[in-house]
Amino acid sequence: MSPVSHTRGLVEVAVASVLWGTGGLAVQLVRAAEPMSPVTISAWRMALAAAVLLVALVLLRRGGELVDLARMQPARLLAVGVGTAAYQGFYFVSVTQVGVAVSTVVSLGLAPVLLTVAEAVRHRRLPATGRLVVLAAALVGLLLVSIAGHASSTGPDPVAGVLLAVASGTTYALTTVAGGSISRTSSPLALTTGMTLVGAAVLLPCLALVDGPRTTGDPAALAWLAYLGVLTMALAYVLLYSGLRVVAPSTAVTASLVEPVTAAVVAAVVLQEALGPAAVIGILLVLGAVAGLGRPSAAAGPVLPELRPTGT
Repeated sequence: MSPVSHTRGLVEVAVASVLWGTGGLAVQLVRAAEPMSPVTISAWRMALAAAVLLVALVLLRRGGELVDLARMQPARLLAVGVGTAAYQGFYFVSVTQVGVAVSTVVSLGLAPVLLTVAEAVRHRRLPATGRLVVLAAALVGLLLVSIAGHASSTGPDPVAGVLLAVASGTTYALTTVAGGSISRTSSPLALTTGMTLVGAAVLLPCLALVDGPRTTGDPAALAWLAYLGVLTMALAYVLLYSGLRVVAPSTAVTASLVEPVTAAVVAAVVLQEALGPAAVIGILLVLGAVAGLGRPSAAAGPVLPELRPTGT
């Protein structure tokens, strides 16, 4: 695979992470207009994404790709959809129990470590020094950004919160591997459509178990829900799965640490939240680490040959 393909895939994952990083502000704006629970917002986000993607498949006359994917890899598709819904749910509940800072550091930081170790075991060799430097810089940056942004956050049950964050990070890592495997032989559009359909089927029944309003007629809330579904879910995951065709899962989850960096920058620009020296250093470390991933020799995983998915 050419370095150009690797860089393109890395950029796609990074752009997806930037979109995810704007999601926190969008959720706040939804809740300011309508006090929905995070689970309710997640369910509608997933359902709206599925609806938009289904329309796109029909308009592009590519519905057969989804049918083929569901017929040929039903178990993996179910695993990716359920896993995506699960790791988001674990994270949201973890935040309520231990706070944003610890939840973010544990859930997002654990995934690249797990996948880097798994790849080292599978290939029976230690990661290259460049990969370890990139990973260490990214994790230190994540820690600085998260703690600086939420220094006073806490929760009623830290032990349960940490365990849920571990579950979130582990599920995120496994789901990324499964999604990357499917994306190598299926189109990102079909995979994202199938994943969001499964995720919506998992999350929508949960609305019966949560407090607060389950629907809204507020124009502002509807607009931000549409933003969450179309951009932070549908488009972002199409980009992620496209990127996973040419970068390893551990590279992708390391690059996804751009998400909390984006959230910190958005909060500083839109909400006028001050960025202290620690946060600025953390942002620079994460961005430097992601830039380092652009060199295949320093990527946090093997460089993958580019394959053409069926149906494209």
